[in-house]
Amino acid sequence: MIELNDNPTRLDVEKIHGWLASSYWSPGIARDLVERAIAGSHPLGAYRDGVQVGFARAITDHATFAWIADVWVDEECRGQGLGQRMVGWFVDHPRFAGIRRIGLVTADAHGVYAKLGFIPLVRPDRYMERLSPDAFDLLKAAP
Repeated sequence: MIELNDNPTRLDVEKIHGWLASSYWSPGIARDLVERAIAGSHPLGAYRDGVQVGFARAITDHATFAWIADVWVDEECRGQGLGQRMVGWFVDHPRFAGIRRIGLVTADAHGVYAKLGFIPLVRPDRYMERLSPDAFDLLKAAP
């Protein structure tokens, strides 16, 4: 049984850093950035027998907007619906009730998140972003 818990004191930051540093969206990310990201968001850990096997976080005001980021499932637990379950935890949690817009970005899990009601941008012409030069280069080089 895998338990989901949003107590930030339970997080294995060393493990989370390793996961994110090896991801396609934040390769080589510095540990201090991971710590700052966790501190400035609503983090969620997934635990099997007390060992962390998943992570996700929401950047949110808990009123009108949330952005789901850094969804990671340990290799040994993939394919069991844990990523969808973690994102669903945010969607269904009472602190997120009534939020008008919850966003996320994925390169390969559109079908997973569609099951939770996520759709492509309705008005992409209204969205803009400001990227650091490193982020721009990373995204430009991605397939």
